[in-house]
Amino acid sequence: MRRKIIEVAIMGMLLLLIIACRKTDITEDIEGTVSDYSDWSETTHSNTIEPDYSVVFEQNTILRFDIQISSNNWSIMRSDLEDKVGSSGGPGGGMVSEDYDLVWVPSTVTFNNTQWYNVGVRFKGNSSLKSAYNSGNNKLSFKLDFDEFEDDYPELENQRFYGFKQLNLNNNFDDASLMREKVGADLFRSFGLASAQTAFCVVYIDNGSGPQYYGVYTLVEEVDDTVLENQFNADDGNLYKPDGDAASFASGSYDASEMEKKSNEELNDYTDVEALYTIINSSDRITQPDQWKSDLNAVFDVDVFLKWLAANTVMQNWDTYGIMTHNYYLYNNPDNSKLTWIPWDNNEALQNGKQGGALSLSLTEVGNNWPLIRYLMDVEAYEEQYKSYTLQFIDEVFIPSHMVATYDIYYELLKEYAYDEVAGYTFIYNASNFDQAVSTLQTHVQSRNAAVLSYIN
Repeated sequence: MRRKIIEVAIMGMLLLLIIACRKTDITEDIEGTVSDYSDWSETTHSNTIEPDYSVVFEQNTILRFDIQISSNNWSIMRSDLEDKVGSSGGPGGGMVSEDYDLVWVPSTVTFNNTQWYNVGVRFKGNSSLKSAYNSGNNKLSFKLDFDEFEDDYPELENQRFYGFKQLNLNNNFDDASLMREKVGADLFRSFGLASAQTAFCVVYIDNGSGPQYYGVYTLVEEVDDTVLENQFNADDGNLYKPDGDAASFASGSYDASEMEKKSNEELNDYTDVEALYTIINSSDRITQPDQWKSDLNAVFDVDVFLKWLAANTVMQNWDTYGIMTHNYYLYNNPDNSKLTWIPWDNNEALQNGKQGGALSLSLTEVGNNWPLIRYLMDVEAYEEQYKSYTLQFIDEVFIPSHMVATYDIYYELLKEYAYDEVAGYTFIYNASNFDQAVSTLQTHVQSRNAAVLSYIN
């Protein structure tokens, strides 16, 4: 009996030693990290509370995130980035997609004088990541996952950030106004569409040489983390993030591997998106149009798509469906078993566009290679519904007086932090560049309202 007690005591001491070693490893790996998790609390770190939007996405303020990464782990991140998106590296000449296996490393995140421990951090982005990196701009986007390393540190299992598991720090790529990512997402949500919450923030990163100001970022909610559970009645449907040729749904393009599943991955069931592809390209569209519309409406929320299409075209968001084969999600809403459109990545919104320009309001230039637009707009009833939504958008949401006032508020909120951005960590060339970009946004909303009225009449 005494021997057993001694064995148990020894096992207990070994367990304590293992935990102590883990905590010692944390301290050694991430300079400055406390090893006792003293800031951990139920309200701030646990997964037992509902996401606190009032704190994490506080509006009309500038949040601050300090991220500490050891110099060794920072070198690992940068080396991995060079291999995958550098001008001479990576598949396809360095192009990277959102689901690319960019390396995660542990970090310490400090927010409101509170620390989160061993938070996974990695670079994120697609062409914007490649472009910024290869131009020597260090203001890159990041993704945070607060329990990415829970297997290595089980004492931090299910760590959350005020109820959020993942968050995105988007770098406002090529946006001297610093506003387009946030305003675009907010406009969609104000129009009754599912869209990620956003907030303005500044980011400081310490990779071993002290904190470096990385500038103004947009904090963006993760769709497969909290958007579904907070903007739909149920969050257990299939969620897809199409990327590549298949994302066009054009005839001959279907490829399940490009319909990236963000939920229910283990089921390996793609019948819903395959059904949408089959129906949208079916000859019934010509031979049995009523049956085609009925079949399409059974698997696809046409009304939501037309509403998104109207808002997206009015605000001139060019880096998405209709021009580019990415930047949207499809969610099989359990309420109606229909694939529902969710917009994503709005940093290129609210401008005339690149790559030849944004789509026209009439959409007449859109061909059969974008069937979700072309084939719907070829149906008179759907075209009229789309027109009605363009008018509703400028009447109820994209109102010039309201938008000009919003831009003024954001200008005053951001200008101090915008002016403080430094070369090598900014897309702003000088203070007047920021001022002019905001002025351009205010002119843009007025011109787009006039364009819609001209198009409708």
